[in-house]
Formats: sequence, structure tokens, C-alpha cells
Amino acid sequence: MKQGQQITAQFQHYMENPLLWPILDVLRKQPSGWKVHTLASHLGELGYIPVLDPSPEKDLFKRNFLIMNALYQLQETLYPDNWLQVEAMDIVLMSAHHASVHQVDLQDPLRDYYIQWQNYEANEGEVKRLLNEFWSKYREFVGSTNGKDMDRAKALSLFELPWDASPAEIRRTWRKLALRWHPDREAGNSERFRVLCEAWNVLR
Repeated sequence: MKQGQQITAQFQHYMENPLLWPILDVLRKQPSGWKVHTLASHLGELGYIPVLDPSPEKDLFKRNFLIMNALYQLQETLYPDNWLQVEAMDIVLMSAHHASVHQVDLQDPLRDYYIQWQNYEANEGEVKRLLNEFWSKYREFVGSTNGKDMDRAKALSLFELPWDASPAEIRRTWRKLALRWHPDREAGNSERFRVLCEAWNVLR
């Protein structure tokens, strides 16, 4: 098996790209006018994306892959409350009105390509390390306390889940709560969102 294909089914299904939340921050502030390369550049300026490969061509490919992967995950997460148009040269966050005339196309070959982590051209260990680094940076950004007062029992309680909740249930609940309390939402709460980030960090 090629190195780039060494991605387990469980990792493939449950690993979340932490760039979802920085991208949502950016799109809430400026919903349109983005292309993949301008979004990648902006996230790099904010300190979210380091150099990913010594080869400039591979670095560009990996940046674009991570952005597209996050956009497709975010599209599914936001729907049907918002519609996220995912096109390389035209990324737009739209209202629920626009969402009513769209639906997530699970048969889209481009979406299928970017959702598959093995196409990132790295093994599972490298991808996990990278996503953990991204997640650590984002937790710092929202004011992480490094989980000093958080354990699995408290995290599950905050998520209102039983002790034997599956990874899929935990991930679905995290996304639902994160969207509800995200600071850029009208009824959002930055402190509540920070605490939920700590809980997700323990549960993930």
C-alpha cells in the first residue's frame, strides 16, 4: 500500500479539520470575494497554516487540499441554516434563503476527492500531527486554559451525552454546539464557545 493511502477507515470517517472554525470566522466577517488561494493566504497571515512541504508545488497542493476539505465539511455542517458555495474561484457564505434552493451533493466527484484524506498525500500520523497543531493554535486563539478543569466526564456532561457516546455522536454534537455558540453568531457566546472547545479537545 502506498504511503499516502495509509489512512484507516475510522480516521477517515471521524477526523475533523480544525480549519472549519477559523474559516467560519473569516466568512462571517466577509461572506464573499474569496478564492481558495486568497483564503489560504489570509489564514496563513493569521498564523493558522504553516509551510506544509519543502517543495513549493506540494506546499501549494496541500494548502489547497486542506482548505477545500474544510470548506466541504463546513458546507455540510452549516446546511440548511446557511449555504456555503464551494468553488475554487468563488467561495461565498449565503443565508438560509439561498440554502433552501441548494442541497449538499454527496455524489459530487470534486467533493468526494477532497473529503478523502488519503488524497492529501501523507500517512495518517502526519495528518494527525498537522491537524492537532492546527487545533492547538485555534484553542490558543479562543483563550484555551489547556483543559485544567476539564475531564471526559465533565466534557460529556457539557455535551449532554452518555458515557458510552460513539465518536460519531460526539462529533455531531460538537458541531451543533459550536455553531450555536460560535462568537460570530448573533446569539453566540465566546466564553461558552471556549469551554466547548476545551470539552471537544478532551473528547476528540
